[in-house]
Amino acid sequence: MSRSILIIEDDPDISQLIELHLGDSGYNTITATTGEDGVEKFRQNGVDLVVLDVMLPGMDGLEVCRTLRSQQAYIPILMLTAKSTELDRVVGLEMGADDYLTKPFSIPELVARVRALLRRVDALATKDAAPAEEKLIDHGALKIDVERHEVLIDENRIDLTAREFDLLLHFARHPGYVFNRTQLLDQVWGYNHEGYEHTVNTHINRLRAKVETDPANPRFIQTVWGVGYKFMD
Repeated sequence: MSRSILIIEDDPDISQLIELHLGDSGYNTITATTGEDGVEKFRQNGVDLVVLDVMLPGMDGLEVCRTLRSQQAYIPILMLTAKSTELDRVVGLEMGADDYLTKPFSIPELVARVRALLRRVDALATKDAAPAEEKLIDHGALKIDVERHEVLIDENRIDLTAREFDLLLHFARHPGYVFNRTQLLDQVWGYNHEGYEHTVNTHINRLRAKVETDPANPRFIQTVWGVGYKFMD
């Protein structure tokens, strides 16, 4: 069954380009040019993923993201941002966007990101088939309930975005193992494009800010200088 993707983008050239290539890749597409129209079409149609521009007339993309995340069903969101708006990318991730691309972007990369996000949804859908020992990861002060997508630090619940949760879970499943940024892009994001290793840095910094008492001296996610990152032994 073909997946449906909602494209919320006010630039007709960009919207048509995305629509064309996603269609060529076998996806059904629905388009909207305003935030309000996008939210309405999201509610009216059963979509599997949203491609969302930040800069929209009226209701902007950040507000749209917040609104979509308030819905009961979890749908992955790929946010499109202007190259200079670092703050928009950070706020977008905080509001629940799963990934972002900066304009201008390559179409093959966008399609790869879409496929990776949908693979992640498929993996979550089959989580009940995981062995019992995989459903609860206990590292003392840090506990991860895989089935409920809950993280506790010293018995306090920590709110993470979907990508932050995936990143922490990947580290926690491989304590002591050192990953470089390219490996993390491949294994957590599901793709690797040269020049996007900074995405890993951004997420690790944000994850540390949430799970570490002192992010400058982390006890869970540690830096191995010149190599990469590892979870505590």
